[in-house]
Amino acid sequence: MSMLTPPGMGGKYRITGNKYPRMHRPRRRHRIVLAAVASVVALGLAGWGTLQLIDVFTGDGKKTTAAAKTPACKPSAAPAKVLPKPGQIKVNVYNATPRGGLAKTTADELKKRGFVIGKVGNAPASYDKKVRGAGILLGAPTAMDGPLTVLGTQLRGATPKTDTRRTGDVDLILGTAFKTLNVQREADLALATLAKPVPKPGCGELGAPRKG
Repeated sequence: MSMLTPPGMGGKYRITGNKYPRMHRPRRRHRIVLAAVASVVALGLAGWGTLQLIDVFTGDGKKTTAAAKTPACKPSAAPAKVLPKPGQIKVNVYNATPRGGLAKTTADELKKRGFVIGKVGNAPASYDKKVRGAGILLGAPTAMDGPLTVLGTQLRGATPKTDTRRTGDVDLILGTAFKTLNVQREADLALATLAKPVPKPGCGELGAPRKG
């Protein structure tokens, strides 16, 4: 019998060996540590995922601040178009209709509106009784965006054309559909509109910033 066997005990209760058996405590502390570590890892992952979602929907903080400092896109205005004044334009008035006296009355009215009057009379043979519209505005190519544009505000429906002249004067050839010049108030308004600055597109190729 082993010396470890208590007195009076034997058989199946007999303890063999020369050392007392070691009784281990339940490893609860180990489990608590593992649980704590797992909780920290889970919280870390949850926080990282939340930051990722915030970054996706709001963007990086620095980028947002920079974007906030960027001024809103606004259309800029181009310089006003410089047009000659009526007093700088010499107009020859020709009558291409069978009605007499139209060239003189029209020239007198243009003179009242500040234009300088040149020749007044019947239209050349190349245009006489061949102009079906209200009239033709004729001048050098360099007059297209200047004197002819200004003169065009005085007669609605007149057709601008160019020829080979090198002088600065322009022609107003009255056609068969001509009745009268535009009302001066309307002509002045059209001229003022032409001289206004033209807004340039902003924030994109086509102009206005997109919404939404």
